[in-house]
Amino acid sequence: MLLKFQNHIISRFPFLSGKKLFLAVSGGLDSMVLLHLLEQLPYEIAVLHCNFQLRGLESFEDQKFIQEYCLHNNIQVFITQFDTEAFARDYKLSTQVAARELRYSWFYELLEEKNFDYILTAHHADDNLETFIINLTRGTGLDGLTGIPEQNDKIIRPLLPFSREEILKYAEENTIKWREDSSNASNKYLRNKIRHDLVPVLKEINPNFLNAFEKTQSYLQESKEMVEDASIMVYQQVAKEAGEDIHFDLNQLKKLPNYKSYLYQWLNEFGFSAWNDIYDLVEGQSGKQVLSEEFRLLKNRETLILSPVSEISEKEEFQIHENETEVNFPLNLKLCQVDDITIDSNRTIFVDAEKIRFPLILRRWNEGDVFQPFGMNGKSKKVSKLFKDEKLSLIEKEKTWILTSDNQIVWIVGIRQDERFRIKNTTNKILKIELQ
Repeated sequence: MLLKFQNHIISRFPFLSGKKLFLAVSGGLDSMVLLHLLEQLPYEIAVLHCNFQLRGLESFEDQKFIQEYCLHNNIQVFITQFDTEAFARDYKLSTQVAARELRYSWFYELLEEKNFDYILTAHHADDNLETFIINLTRGTGLDGLTGIPEQNDKIIRPLLPFSREEILKYAEENTIKWREDSSNASNKYLRNKIRHDLVPVLKEINPNFLNAFEKTQSYLQESKEMVEDASIMVYQQVAKEAGEDIHFDLNQLKKLPNYKSYLYQWLNEFGFSAWNDIYDLVEGQSGKQVLSEEFRLLKNRETLILSPVSEISEKEEFQIHENETEVNFPLNLKLCQVDDITIDSNRTIFVDAEKIRFPLILRRWNEGDVFQPFGMNGKSKKVSKLFKDEKLSLIEKEKTWILTSDNQIVWIVGIRQDERFRIKNTTNKILKIELQ
């Protein structure tokens, strides 16, 4: 197994040569075998161990076992303890999810703090099969069926080609000691039920089931890569990126016989889960929307617009004081006095400085806002009517800022200036305001 493991490392992870590697070691069979294998190869390693305090004295005995092993073998070790149950309670997570979040958060903190390069975990072929079955029972796309990735950012799983049987045989041949986790014997967790009850039946039906499963996953991975390539090509035809927003052309999208699959592929990473609602948007009324935790998908005429949910409150206001020449938040504005005006645009206005009362207020628009559009000889108009005339989407409306002086609109920023502050022949001081 050592030679097979060494060849696998060299073949799949040649970039590990000369790098500093953390090994996540629980003290169980799999991680102790991984540690033993790496000790015999020319890599600089250190051990990470998390005590989740979930099994009383047994958790602390695992910790002691790791400490003594590393001390005896002159291996650098880092250990932390978590109150996992309290964390799970506070954040309303399952115990397993809480442990995972605590573990990987600490791993990445240490990577940066100790200047290490990668973290190796001891997931193996049987773990991969169990994860596949768990995902299958819950309903999943290709991502769930391709199993545990051999590399995910800085996390590397070099034991994935090896079965639990191979790992056990290696441990027995090399008299490796390990700790048994008593919770692994219980069928309380879904993974244990699959491990104890279902997987043995599959292996009884086909003794080479793991090899067959590995081939299937290889085919699924190839299919996934093909889907991703097609998704990228179609995305370039259908989508247009505008700043933080993405606009999907529904006329182009609906020409595709399987557009729902493409929408899933494009939107899955943005945290959406109400897929039927998203698919209904394609034929739904303009103005309807679907939300994830951080993003929104809006139907606007013949376009779907994906945008981040704004973190700025609609009621939040920002002051611009008389001595300020530059504003960097929430917009980038420059203010300066000039002697004469150049050609103005939607992004630049020139106003009579003597009519301005500081502080100016930068805020979101309100439903009842009224202004006097530049060039309309003092006639009033609702801002909402201007938006309708300009055919702005809901997202564009929500992103619009209003600049006011003494509660009067000076500028619908980037769209239209107010007539009341325009430059006249009698103007003595000109203030230029520019949107960067």
